Order: sequence, then structure tokens, then C-alpha cells
Amino acid sequence: MALVESILAGDRLALSRTLTQVENNTVEGRQALNQLFPHTGRAHLVGVTGAPGTGKSSLVNRLAYYYRHPPEGETARRIAIIAIDPSSPFTGGAILGDRVRMRDLAGDTGVFIRSMASRGSLGGLASTTAAVAEVFDAAGYEVILIETVGAGQGEVDIARLAHTTLVVEAPGLGDDIQAIKAGIL
Repeated sequence: MALVESILAGDRLALSRTLTQVENNTVEGRQALNQLFPHTGRAHLVGVTGAPGTGKSSLVNRLAYYYRHPPEGETARRIAIIAIDPSSPFTGGAILGDRVRMRDLAGDTGVFIRSMASRGSLGGLASTTAAVAEVFDAAGYEVILIETVGAGQGEVDIARLAHTTLVVEAPGLGDDIQAIKAGIL
């Protein structure tokens, strides 16, 4: 498949098209995943979750900026960001609100931001998030930051997918007992 070869060669347009096919669970998307799978297993997946409005997008922005502009002596890394948004009630697509907080990354060819609509999936992720992460992994992105739609106490899917999970909390939103009850922790 020419698209797969183009992805492996670093073609961002081919990557975008394949991500759309995978996200829509098309036959072409499933075939691409099968062909890309042998090239996966190198990326580090970092999940960022927490209640809506706690600063997840701002944290993802700063983490990506750090990885792209590391301290002297360290190498910049290629970063993919998967931002899960609630589905728009009008179009069914992603609302794209996270991109407003990621302006520091605009124009950086070493960063690829993909917004995904949750499409009614529970758990803070879209049903195809893991597959999209695999495509980024095969494409050579070294760190994949996955921002959930905003998880509550029972939405722990990100902890199963990511190698590292960051839970962003707002101070003053509950006592010790509430923290113990929180399934995400």
C-alpha cells in the first residue's frame, strides 16, 4: 500500500489520510493498521486526564514544548498529540477546543496534533484512540501525548492504554475520602 510506505517515509498528508481512515474504521484503515503494526512498539504513550477545566490542555502544551525544546545536551523528540474532544451535537465531530491552548506548537513540523471526537464513547477516549496511537508510533513519533475528554471517577481507560498516566486535579475539589473514591487514582 503506497500510503503506508509514505507514512514510513514521513509524509504528513499520507499520515493524515490514514488517521482519518483508521478513525472511521474503514477497510483501508484496518489494512493500513495491519501493515503498520510491525513498525510499532517504540513510542512512549503519556495519558493526561482529569476533570474538565483542570488544565489538561495547558499541561499537554507545555510538555510538548519541553520535548521539542529540551535542556542543552538533550535531543528534541517528535511529538504526536491526540486530543479527545466531546462530540459536537451539530456535526458529530471534535470541537477542537484544545488547539486554542496549544498555540506554542503552531508551525512546528516535529509536532502533529490530532483532535478526535469521543463519538459517544465513555471512559474519556474515543473507540479508535489506541489504533490512532499505533499509527503515530509506526510513523516515528517518539512521545504520544493523549489528552482525555475529561474523566471522572470511573473513567480509567487511559490508564490501560498509556505507559504513563498523569492525573490533573484542581485544588480544593474534595476531601481525602473523595480522593480515595476516585477510580482514576
